[in-house]
Amino acid sequence: MKEIAVIDYNAGNIQSVLFALDRIGVKPLLSNDPDRLYHAEKIIFPGVGEASTTMAHLKKHQLDTLIQSYNKPFLGICLGLQLMCRHSEEGDVDCLNVFDLPVRRFPEKAGLKVPHMGWNTVSFNDHPLFKDIAQDSYFYFVHSFYAAQSESTIGQTTYGLSFASSIARDNYMATQFHPEKSGVVGQLLLNNFINL
Repeated sequence: MKEIAVIDYNAGNIQSVLFALDRIGVKPLLSNDPDRLYHAEKIIFPGVGEASTTMAHLKKHQLDTLIQSYNKPFLGICLGLQLMCRHSEEGDVDCLNVFDLPVRRFPEKAGLKVPHMGWNTVSFNDHPLFKDIAQDSYFYFVHSFYAAQSESTIGQTTYGLSFASSIARDNYMATQFHPEKSGVVGQLLLNNFINL
């Protein structure tokens, strides 16, 4: 089996991603070594944390350069999606600029709780990541910041406003939701990524 790697950078959801991969029969390499990661066949970039401190950590370990130069299938999750964008309002930090998109905080509106937490639907385009998944399936979200819709959007969700819940360009893909916490549909999406 081709080597699947998970970037190890003290993100809060790494263990749940490893458990989810284990459930579909994948034993990934967990590493923060850019050279080892670069030679993996696919990389998953999970994330729960704060944007500016995480970017500082990525730069310190040269993981920013690895991500920007990687040319095989790459999947960012939650904060992973946000850090792949150009800039985040969280900590007012420049990010990896894989996607030329700003990341903004959800507005404080009457009746809109921030963070956006819990199950919500994703309507998506025809993309291999969503193969055999029913349109408007429910996925699990926990986030206060979002990426705006753009030509990179392959999945969208509404929470007070419509935002990009999944984006893709070339070999890069990312989900704002947590597939590892999204039950059967989440496992299907991870399996689709593994089988790309």
